[in-house]
Amino acid sequence: MQTVAVNADTYSDYLEDGKDFIDDATLKAALAAPAPAAERVREIIARSLRVSEALPPEDTAALLAVEDPALLEEIFEAARDVKRKVYDNRVVTFAPLYASNFCVNNCLYCGFRTGNAGAVRRKLSMEEIRAETEALAGRIGHKRLIFVTGEHPATGAQYIAEAMKTIYAVKVPTRRGFGQIRRVNVNAAPMNVPDLETLKAAGIGTYQVFQETYDRELYAKLHPGETPKADYRWRLYVMHRAFAAGIDDVALGALFGLNPDWKFEVLGLVAHARELEARFGIGPHTISFPRLENADGTSLPAESLKNVSDADFKKLVAVLRLSVPYAGMIVTARERPETIREVIGMCTQRDASTRIGIGAYSERYGSQEADRQQFMLGDTRSLDEVIGELADLGHITSFCTSGYRCGRTGDHIMKLLKSGHESRFCKLNAVLTFREWLDDFASDATRAKGEKLIRREINEIRERGAHFPPETLKLLEAYYARIEGGERDLCF
Repeated sequence: MQTVAVNADTYSDYLEDGKDFIDDATLKAALAAPAPAAERVREIIARSLRVSEALPPEDTAALLAVEDPALLEEIFEAARDVKRKVYDNRVVTFAPLYASNFCVNNCLYCGFRTGNAGAVRRKLSMEEIRAETEALAGRIGHKRLIFVTGEHPATGAQYIAEAMKTIYAVKVPTRRGFGQIRRVNVNAAPMNVPDLETLKAAGIGTYQVFQETYDRELYAKLHPGETPKADYRWRLYVMHRAFAAGIDDVALGALFGLNPDWKFEVLGLVAHARELEARFGIGPHTISFPRLENADGTSLPAESLKNVSDADFKKLVAVLRLSVPYAGMIVTARERPETIREVIGMCTQRDASTRIGIGAYSERYGSQEADRQQFMLGDTRSLDEVIGELADLGHITSFCTSGYRCGRTGDHIMKLLKSGHESRFCKLNAVLTFREWLDDFASDATRAKGEKLIRREINEIRERGAHFPPETLKLLEAYYARIEGGERDLCF
């Protein structure tokens, strides 16, 4: 069995009296508290709407304890209000690019697990990564992606850095302009500081590692010993190492459904956000909440797929939105379209035209093949279809990546998000990048919907003169005209 040497010194400085920031007793006690009065719930909601820092665990637990339908609806509406306040009405889209399913771990729930003898193993070459990128940027129209690999010596930091360089170099002609990936986020194994510095130097966007479950006992059962992933603390403190390496934006997540007590995982994510805020002054850039799905070659009981109902899912998304109000919230194509529609008003990002087989974008084999992918998807609709639906729901699709290249990352972006100022950049750049995509990729039906939505957005910008002074409007109009003329990547 492949193993790696893990040094406890990488996290010992962050422990308090030898203890982690995940205090099981405190979190479980918060969940065991009596259901709160409606007045307390409304007071918690009011504090969340101020968008300062993550809520303490007892407040998150109080929101999770609400069962009254009318009070739950107040939570849902408040979650939508927070999203609009911080990010306006835009939804960012992206795609995952799965580059390798080789993995040394043996996680019981994952199709990549080393014990899955039926998996068709493959690692993409740089030329194959280029072909995948050309399909994503030139045929579909994505501007950002998340690069995904299993944990294996052949796909470490150097491989990922070379892949990022390859991806950023791709530029594909489109109908009126060109397609290009402008931000590469990475979902990969926990790394040491030197390896994370390598990714920083290569231009990483957000570094994403999911804890999977914050429950120590369950974590040990799901991640067999003698594998790198068996070390709970090595994974738990990877974001501390990422900040030490100079990476500005990090992303948290848990795999909901592994733990029958899904509320504990919500508190774990919030506790993780609070730890990063307290330690570094920067919370998570995004939080993800994927639900467990069927995967080839796994050994979890079928009832695990039922641990989080659709009603539970909507509730946990709303509570996370209120508990970490400044963070981006990502709903993924694991979910069915109808589920995504229920929560998209509380979320900031989603993937579309998603393929998670290795080489699946450029080779165009079946949209889902169990022996080639990590798990099965619930939504395989095209980006064009998704954008059309978002427009019907009143959400403008944004392909903006300007903030990252203008220095609006890390502590800077946290201040802008908490103050509500970032939503202004979001609105302006959503209009410009949406115009790009409509001209280069949209079907006739989606273009018609999109242009109607853009007219509404521009009218809103004009009406909000206090937020958008005349010089800003003049520059927006100039940029918009230049984009219609074929220029690309103009932004605020």
